[in-house]
Amino acid sequence: VVATRSDAFVNEVANVTTGDRVTKGQMLLRLYSPDIAFAAAQFITDLNSGGRDSALGGARQRLENLGLPPEAITEIERARKAPLSMVWRAPRDGVVLERNVVDGMKAAPGEVLFRLADISTIWVLADVPEFDLGAVRLGAPVTIRVRSLPGRSFEGRVSLIYPQVSEATRATRVRIEIANPGGVLLPNMYAEVEIGTGDAAPVVAVPDSAVIDTGTRQVVIIDRGEGRFEPRDVKIGLRGDGFTEIREGIVEGDRVVVAANFLIDAESNLKAALRGLTPPEAQP
Repeated sequence: VVATRSDAFVNEVANVTTGDRVTKGQMLLRLYSPDIAFAAAQFITDLNSGGRDSALGGARQRLENLGLPPEAITEIERARKAPLSMVWRAPRDGVVLERNVVDGMKAAPGEVLFRLADISTIWVLADVPEFDLGAVRLGAPVTIRVRSLPGRSFEGRVSLIYPQVSEATRATRVRIEIANPGGVLLPNMYAEVEIGTGDAAPVVAVPDSAVIDTGTRQVVIIDRGEGRFEPRDVKIGLRGDGFTEIREGIVEGDRVVVAANFLIDAESNLKAALRGLTPPEAQP
């Protein structure tokens, strides 16, 4: 934010407007501030009178408190002349997001004259549903896609998981930091975010349709061959890309029924169906 710390009158605004790129030190505007002029005159008086270091330090501090950059104070000290107007320069490289100043206007202390942003690196803020939050970790790899750039994706990593859940959406905001080559990604764009939540080590997984979930238990039907089937209780883990991780209950190589071709509309129906699949010697 480019602003003054005292009342000022804008004499001239540079030919810079919203969307323009500026470099550090580039002139943004020229203004006159009575407070700055008075502090500069006092600073020069102390210099010319050979004032004590404490007095000079106090005069310099007043100029710094009014927001003058060190190079401007150095120029006043060299020229021994209080300038009638001061040049306000860009404090950093960036893009102009706001320009709220015109020639001749009066600027109040703290009033935003320009708002600049360096968008070479940007934040993507993603809303992660509460039930998926446990799978998201700091440093997780992220792929970002935007509709305005079809076929192109950007890579980043999760840099922050915000410490609250939205009451309205039941989602938590996750911040992803990514490079923005060429400035093609603009503030307030919508993006689709894919967060990598899997472990680096391989896991046992089955298609989502293979898991029968009653709400209190999860069951997978094992194909034992020769038309025999066995229900088996499992403990599930993460889900993604149409697959469900199985942490307990089956092992690699087990043959599972991908789709149970019977309708289960109640817990009693499920129990009856599973009992029919269980060998007699294993039934209670």
